[in-house]
Amino acid sequence: MPDRIAIVVSEVLAPAVLVAVLLLVVGWHAGETPGVSRWWGLPGALFAAVIPLGYVLHGVRRGRLTNHHIPERADRRIPLLFGTASLVAGLLLLLALGAPREILALLTAGGVGLAAFALVTHWWKMSIHAGVASGTVVALTAVYGAVAMLGVPLVLLGCWARVRLTAHTPAQVVVGALVGAVIAGTVFPALR
Repeated sequence: MPDRIAIVVSEVLAPAVLVAVLLLVVGWHAGETPGVSRWWGLPGALFAAVIPLGYVLHGVRRGRLTNHHIPERADRRIPLLFGTASLVAGLLLLLALGAPREILALLTAGGVGLAAFALVTHWWKMSIHAGVASGTVVALTAVYGAVAMLGVPLVLLGCWARVRLTAHTPAQVVVGALVGAVIAGTVFPALR
């Protein structure tokens, strides 16, 4: 039963899911400014989550990747670089279209995070699940205040699930969570 729970938690708190939800929530918040659409997070989510996940799923269908979580460290670099390229393309498009600053800042922070994880993955399998989960809570805290810290137990649950499924060691989830929190806590607030 704990393994089943860990699988469900890993899927619900998967990076693509959290990134898409975060962009939609932050876009909705940015839309509180008069004259700004609440839907700017939608194209952000497309470029930062949907397109990269589609690339990964295509790799799984073609047999290049074992599953959508990309458990083999050596297989992670190209999908991470593809995800970074997709995110940068979306960032440039949204910049040209006049997207709100919060969305642009969030995409930039995500790009910095992807680059950091892509660099480290060459040597070590830092947990992207943990990084995105902690980064999500930190970004939401910057937008909505301390109430977003209620998400911390979900970060811990996600870290537990990744260790329980032997997808990561405790050190890999701790370092991943710290890196995600630091990037979200510095880049996003500085640019928003």
